Amino acid sequence: MEDNKMIVYDEQGNEIEMEIMFTFDDDNHNSYVIFFNPKDEDENVYAGKYNEDGQLDTDLTEEEFAMCQEVLGAFEDEEEN
Repeated sequence: MEDNKMIVYDEQGNEIEMEIMFTFDDDNHNSYVIFFNPKDEDENVYAGKYNEDGQLDTDLTEEEFAMCQEVLGAFEDEEEN
């Protein structure tokens, strides 16, 4: 598997290959990943946080989600320049 790819599972247990846009750590040393499904015509972007066991958790708090949106906005602004 390529470095910028990861596998997630939908509610039915189907594998979906996602593309990682970027990862980042917050001030509390939590690791987050911003990713998307390259086959999704709606171009939805998702965020997740890795737990202590290295497993991806997409159930973020409102504060974590807002932080991810802010970081994504800064990333997109930087990409435009």
